[in-house]
Amino acid sequence: MSKLGIKDIAALSGVSPATVSRTLRNPELVNKDTRKKVMKAVKESGYRPNRFGSSLRTRESGNIVVVMPDITNQVNAGIIRAIESEAHKSGYSVLLGDTQGLAERERHYADMISSGQADGILLFTSRLPFDIDPKLPLLKQLPPLVNGNESIPVDGLCKVMINNAEGAKAAVQYLLSLGHRRIAAVLGAEDAPSNQERLQGFRQAMEDVGLQVDPQLMVAGDYSTDSGMAAMEKLLKLRQRPTAVFCFNDDMAIGAMNVLHHYGFSIPEDMSVMGFDDIRYAGLMRPALTTIHQPLEDIGRAAMQLLLQQLKGQQPQNKYVELPFQLVIRQSTGPAP
Repeated sequence: MSKLGIKDIAALSGVSPATVSRTLRNPELVNKDTRKKVMKAVKESGYRPNRFGSSLRTRESGNIVVVMPDITNQVNAGIIRAIESEAHKSGYSVLLGDTQGLAERERHYADMISSGQADGILLFTSRLPFDIDPKLPLLKQLPPLVNGNESIPVDGLCKVMINNAEGAKAAVQYLLSLGHRRIAAVLGAEDAPSNQERLQGFRQAMEDVGLQVDPQLMVAGDYSTDSGMAAMEKLLKLRQRPTAVFCFNDDMAIGAMNVLHHYGFSIPEDMSVMGFDDIRYAGLMRPALTTIHQPLEDIGRAAMQLLLQQLKGQQPQNKYVELPFQLVIRQSTGPAP
């Protein structure tokens, strides 16, 4: 089959070649219905602009797009800072895509590659916003791309991660070393791979010392401060309260601590609180939050360096970069009462 071109897509969608070009380059300038027709023809025909695939790119935008579920989150803010610094050194500008956790927004920002508005993409999400054919080589179907933090379940992608399971395990082992046995867990977003990995580490640490996980002490959250507050409200209503709480991120831990303060509980004398991430505000809390440190700037730096290699036409030798975590002991944890 001969290679499809702009004229073929124009014929399939019933518009002019100029309209197809405009849709791919500047979709915001095209009528919504027309844009849908063109993109439907692109998808159904398998057409891929020569910006990625087997063809060489003839024009670069000088932009890379960073896709995250919430760019205001403190974890993401630290990563973005490092990405922008590395990108600037190589002459690239950074476009930020805040998806609010929506798949359609992920697709929208991914389309910036095919429309020529960006040359590469950093995905800090758990879904791949590109259609791939498992029968074809992966690299020929994707633009320069790196996945960070939330692992996309596709083999062959460049990734930058920490070991969430081992980090959670280290957090719980420390609480166990302080004599805690009734340890609650405030879980993160249900569909986030990091949540499942941290839950695995939590369970493993408890099982290693022969402790059963009490279902009453497993409280759903969503990585937000509000969910941490709601979780602590539930835990305080239990007849047998936990002596320690491991929140799967710092935002939820801060929310949980706020509720404990509100009801007059002392931290850690009445209850210890452990977080995960080591965001900027963790050390400013009173008491300062014990947590698992993620090297946020190193994550951003490593992701951008992997992307730059691909933008230069190189394939990184090491496609999976695992960065170290660290247990940071502060004043929010203490011996079991």
